[in-house]
Amino acid sequence: MEIIATYGIVLLVLAAAFGFFMAWGVGANDVANAMGTSVGSGAITIRQAIIIAVVFEFSGAFLAGGEVTSTIRKGIIDPQLLSGTPELLVYGMISALLAAGIWLLVASTFGWPVSTTHTIVGAIVGFAAVGISVDAVSWGKVLEIVSSWVVSPVLAGVIAYTVYQSVRQLILKAESPVRAAMQGLPIYIFLVTLIITMVSLVKGLKHVGLELSFIEAIAYSGLIALGFAVVGAIAVRKLSLASGSRIEEQESVQRIFGLLGVFTACSMAFAHGSNDVANAVGPLAAVNAAVQSGGQLAAEAAMPIWLLLLGGAGIVFGLVTYGHRVIRTVGTKITELNQSSGFSAVLAAAVTVVIASGASLPVSTTHTLVGAVLGVGLAHGVKALNYRVVGTIATSWLVTLPAGASLAILFFFILRSIFGTS
Repeated sequence: MEIIATYGIVLLVLAAAFGFFMAWGVGANDVANAMGTSVGSGAITIRQAIIIAVVFEFSGAFLAGGEVTSTIRKGIIDPQLLSGTPELLVYGMISALLAAGIWLLVASTFGWPVSTTHTIVGAIVGFAAVGISVDAVSWGKVLEIVSSWVVSPVLAGVIAYTVYQSVRQLILKAESPVRAAMQGLPIYIFLVTLIITMVSLVKGLKHVGLELSFIEAIAYSGLIALGFAVVGAIAVRKLSLASGSRIEEQESVQRIFGLLGVFTACSMAFAHGSNDVANAVGPLAAVNAAVQSGGQLAAEAAMPIWLLLLGGAGIVFGLVTYGHRVIRTVGTKITELNQSSGFSAVLAAAVTVVIASGASLPVSTTHTLVGAVLGVGLAHGVKALNYRVVGTIATSWLVTLPAGASLAILFFFILRSIFGTS
């Protein structure tokens, strides 16, 4: 308690600085989850993607980032274990933010799409296991996260492959792609609207007091999607889709799928901003609560507006300065994307997120989208994938947890040696 009272302001300033740095890393790395496929498919330019992502990521982070947040991400440790030594929690959160920020800087520099959630979790596991005790870590939670490395990309890949093959076989390879599109597009519009609404309800708006069960969310989303499908069916018949050679008709239809993909990406960006801003400002909120209360710890901490502003601004800054690197990796280096395959990938990622939310499975949107891109690539055959890039990405995933943990341990002991313990 005495250390918090003496150095509280200094520790809070450090936490705010490193929280902004971590938020920068979220923007630099994770935003590719939403926009990479739209850029890679040619639906939008990378400049347009950055502008769109800035709007939706910041809106999600600031408007729907939540009034409270868990003081320990994903329930890895119980903050009450540190009630007698609150300064250790403060040191740990500051160390985790700095460690995660550094790893995300390294990954983004090389264009590696890694999970920001897994990065901060790894950092928290590191300081908790070494700075407190091995028994302080909920290893069952850690095992769930590790298992998601396989589950989420495989599930997303299967869904993306299925969706893309349906588009290819039922519409693009039809005798008249335009006529087939007029019949089939309302179904895809229904599916897109259903998933966009579900993502918004179960991920994007869950932090602002929207108390809906998963079944209720499905029911509301289904009604909204049905309405959009009816409107879409009418609109599609009035579109000026080019009738001519099969190639001309395919190009005309591809543009429609590109537009649907951009809409889905916007929803994913909003949901990502609202959900993953807590990776950066959650630990900062824990430090702020501990300092403001004089060392009293709780399972949840208030999320003042200045924290959401700082987190949103950090995400935007990271997106504008470094976001293009990972966007290029996801959009162009894993496999060649067209507008229908880009649409299929981002839709599959969104479907996987919804399924995982309903089943309470911890999945990474990064792993999900990469798996979806691999799925649509495999639709063109195994030779369509760049295995060197895929191998590099897989290695970066394996390194993320230990990298975050190792750096956090180092910074934890440095802070403890500087400020001491009670």
